[in-house]
This record gives sequence, C-alpha cells and structure tokens, in this order.
Amino acid sequence: MRKANDKSMKEAIEQMLNVYKIKRKFEETSIIASWPELMGKPVANRTKEIYIYDKKLFLRIESSVIKNEILIMHSQIIEKINEKAGSVIVENIIFL
Repeated sequence: MRKANDKSMKEAIEQMLNVYKIKRKFEETSIIASWPELMGKPVANRTKEIYIYDKKLFLRIESSVIKNEILIMHSQIIEKINEKAGSVIVENIIFL
C-alpha cells in the first residue's frame, strides 16, 4: 500500500534529474542512443558523429545521398526526435 507522500520510481527519477539539472542532458543522451531506432540502421551506420548542443543536432554523415534526404525531411526528423523526448530537445540540424 502506498502512502500519500510515496512517489513512483519514474517520478523519483524525474525529480532527481530536475534537482541536479541533468534532465536535458539525460534526454539528449537518450535521443542519441535511439538514433538507429529513430532513423533506421542504414542511416545510423553512415552517421559518423552525432551530438546535441544548444537545441541543435550536429551530424556528420558520410553519404551525400542520406545527408540530402535528411535536409529534405529535417522538419519531420526534428518533430520525431522531440516527440520521442517528450519536449523540445532539437530545433535545428547542422551538418559537420
């Protein structure tokens, strides 16, 4: 039986992430780890570098064809990333 001040594990972890101001970094790391799931293995295999800084997703892609596809679909990709994160993590995509 739960007491009134008991928290679920999820609530406790979220509170800890907020207290230590690492929630955004945790979400960014989670998105980077999910890149193959979000974009598929062919894209993930050609992604040589990926990181998020200041709401920008930085990518180094070795295939010009895939880079072009990402440019064309960048709005949908940003939407997909933010939906997965549950908040606005990325507002722009920058190619390295």
